[in-house]
Amino acid sequence: MTRLALPYRADDISRLARHLKTELAADAATPGHLSLMNMLARGAGYRNFQHFRAQATAAERLAAPLPAPPAVDLKEVARVRRYFDAEARLKSWPAKTGAQHLALWGLWAQLPRGTVWTERGFNAALHDLHLFGDPAILRRSMAQRGLIWRTADGRAYRRIEQAPPAEAQALIRALHPSG
Repeated sequence: MTRLALPYRADDISRLARHLKTELAADAATPGHLSLMNMLARGAGYRNFQHFRAQATAAERLAAPLPAPPAVDLKEVARVRRYFDAEARLKSWPAKTGAQHLALWGLWAQLPRGTVWTERGFNAALHDLHLFGDPAILRRSMAQRGLIWRTADGRAYRRIEQAPPAEAQALIRALHPSG
C-alpha cells in the first residue's frame, strides 16, 4: 500500500496538547497507530483521520490547475453554419457525418427544455427547424446520438439535457449571437 503524505496543521498547539493528554489518559493501554492518527485529527478539529484525509485530498484537487478548454475547430463550425439560414433553420442535410452531428446540436439547442412531445408534435417542432422536409432522419439521428429520449414505441420524445461539446457550443453561439 502506498503511503499518502498529508500536511498536518493545528491552529492551537496548546489545545492539541490538552486534547492528546485527555485522550491518552482515557486509554489505559498504549494506543495503536490508527488511534494516534485519529487523536491527532480530532485535535486539529476533524471528526477522525478519514475526515482529515478527505479534506486534505479535496483541497489538493481544488488547488490543481483547471485543464485547458478543448480547442475549437472554428473552420468546421463556420462550414456547418452555412447549412443554416438566417433564422437558424437547417437548409439541407450535410453529407459528412461529422457535420451532421454538429448540425444536430444546432437543432437540439432550439428545442425547448422539459417539453414532452408525441411523435406528431415532435415532427412539427422539427419541421419548424429545417427546410428539407425530412423530420424522420433528424428524429432518428438525434435519438442515435443521445440528444433526445424516446419511448420504445416512439410515442413520447424529450430533449436530453447535457453540456454540448466545444464545437457545438460555438455553433450554437453562431446561430444565436444575441442569445
